Amino acid sequence: MALYRHDSRMQMKQNRSGDVEYLTFPLLEQTGMVRHLFTTRAGGVSSGIYSTMNLSYTRGDEKEAVDENFRRIARVLACELDDIVCSDQTHTVNLKIVSRADGGKGILRPRDYTDIDGLLTDEPGIVLATFYADCVPLYFVDTRRKAIALAHSGWRGTVARMGRCVIDRMQEAYGTDPSDLVAAIGPSICQACYEVSEDVADAFAKEFRGAGQADEILQHKGGGKYQLDLWRANEIVLQEAGIAAERIQVTDLCTCHNSEYLFSHRASHGMRGNLGAFLGLLP
Repeated sequence: MALYRHDSRMQMKQNRSGDVEYLTFPLLEQTGMVRHLFTTRAGGVSSGIYSTMNLSYTRGDEKEAVDENFRRIARVLACELDDIVCSDQTHTVNLKIVSRADGGKGILRPRDYTDIDGLLTDEPGIVLATFYADCVPLYFVDTRRKAIALAHSGWRGTVARMGRCVIDRMQEAYGTDPSDLVAAIGPSICQACYEVSEDVADAFAKEFRGAGQADEILQHKGGGKYQLDLWRANEIVLQEAGIAAERIQVTDLCTCHNSEYLFSHRASHGMRGNLGAFLGLLP
């Protein structure tokens, strides 16, 4: 399928395994340490507004269909369902360190945690999973300490600097040096598609006060409306937290522009399923 891309350098790679189509970041692949992907709508068994690779149990889809969709993604990742640990996203900057004991939570068994928008681990074989339909996925790989993190960052998470929160937690838990991190900013809504109100724009203008930063991430449309660039805002957060620009790969794919291929809450007016981001240290 031809996609609307924002970068001629093809920052994200399209892949296919059987019927399943998925996206990967070359920069993460080059570490040789992780398996990862970002799902598309293609290759699942869900129907209607969830067509076809829906990974949400809470939006009205049939459980059996979502189960099969997860099984198909697990096969692509060469893992089992009980290797996957799912977030419980509520637009916080709360993080949880997970281990083998958490395997299967959110798929095979209930989560015993709530309000978790980011997951971390240094255990090989565990696969972290977070979910999207316009918000920003953030991937982190510590190439020296062999630890990873995956986080969900909508506008609330971004203005609260979720990326920095993740890096701070990785430093505390694993001794991570930000200079050893490779990071990726995944498919989400682009600036051209993301109109926000003045109160949201004001929150970003107050938080992003570096030279020219507000002008980079906010375009005033008049009438109290602004176009917000979550990609650039998250990139600024990661760079200010110590990750070198050349060690950050930013998506070239907007969920809203490509809503037939990627679920978009805004494009579908909320009638949609969820995409998934997955990241695991190779066993």
